[in-house]
Amino acid sequence: MTTLYDPDGAIDELVGQLAALLPACDRRLAMAESCTGGMIAAACTDVPGSSAWFERGYVTYSNEAKQSDLGVAPALLADHGAVSAPVVAAMTRGVLAAAPGADWAIAVSGVAGPGGGSADKPVGTVFIGWQARGGEPDVVRYRFDGDRRAVRHASVLAALVGLRERVDAG
Repeated sequence: MTTLYDPDGAIDELVGQLAALLPACDRRLAMAESCTGGMIAAACTDVPGSSAWFERGYVTYSNEAKQSDLGVAPALLADHGAVSAPVVAAMTRGVLAAAPGADWAIAVSGVAGPGGGSADKPVGTVFIGWQARGGEPDVVRYRFDGDRRAVRHASVLAALVGLRERVDAG
């Protein structure tokens, strides 16, 4: 099935792989999304039976939501900004703390555009983090090209590819 946000079906294919892989290794997923606005959770829950491996998702778009829902420290946000590796690492930790049934966390924060960018963090800058319960956050900085839709699509795809790689390795 292709959609506006998955014109080539790559996201659906990855979600299908995760839908087979996560239950096979008895793992569940939770996530916190900022710039993707719930698109990763929507892609995951489009799959029938996703309740076997999808625990929950948070859309923590505002700094206040990151603080209240995930326990991100105000000082981290003030010192580094919402679009940063330290904040995304705190988001993955917060997801796992809030979702005791989850074994894996994904967190995403970025500048999808068209405005909001800076010299240090231009439009298309996205930080994605993954963390296995009992492990440390693994955060990667990306720079995606294109308009808002393209940046968000690339972010969803990168988050799912990254999870697939980490679950396979673990």
